[in-house]
Amino acid sequence: MSGHSKWSNIKHKKEKTDAAKAKVFTKIGKEITIAVKEGGPDPVSNSKLRDLIAKAKANNVPNDNIERTIKKAAGAENVNYEEITYEGYGPSGVAVIVETTTDNRNRTAGNVRAAFSKYHGNLGQSGCVSFMFDEKGVIEILNEDGDIDEDTLMETALEAGASDFQADEGVFTVYTEPDDVIAVAEALEAAGYQLDSADKAKVPQTTVDLEAEDDVKFMGLLIEKLEEDDDVMNVYHNWGNM
Repeated sequence: MSGHSKWSNIKHKKEKTDAAKAKVFTKIGKEITIAVKEGGPDPVSNSKLRDLIAKAKANNVPNDNIERTIKKAAGAENVNYEEITYEGYGPSGVAVIVETTTDNRNRTAGNVRAAFSKYHGNLGQSGCVSFMFDEKGVIEILNEDGDIDEDTLMETALEAGASDFQADEGVFTVYTEPDDVIAVAEALEAAGYQLDSADKAKVPQTTVDLEAEDDVKFMGLLIEKLEEDDDVMNVYHNWGNM
């Protein structure tokens, strides 16, 4: 997985900020709301909600937040979220996937389209770039102090069902099949590891390095603008030299 190290670093640096952590909480909260609307507030009978609660805990969402979100979703009648994915190209053809959860698709579509247009990108048709990415489970464990033994962690992860493992610049990344990410995350937590994040993600098969200074500038601004939008849950891309 060495070819994905830059992507891992980007994700790691992003999630180190408080704002990005709040974004993770918001994302999972919306997912829980949708699950409660579809299958009810009881995780015993709602397997999707049960998985999302496990995902929330793996991503360090406080239990009080989880319970409040479930209660709020169970009592809400007028808020209906839908999940919409947009695909397009940034400067010099960098592939970009934008996952959103929204209660107003016109607002969200307009904001996403405006961001692409303003920062030298183009919004494309569904499926235009998704074939360039593989969906995987991605678990990150910080090792900034260097006190985690790499071989032991790798062995524990692989025994738990991980498909690959990567060590890079103060962070260990464990890759799984998409549906195995929560089970592997729970096994790692049971083994005493503190997770920084655990979720499904779209990992680029290859990356693209931008040469022109303007391309680098506008690509960075495009990602920043998209991630600032409250409706945007995830932004994936294959830009390598970020």
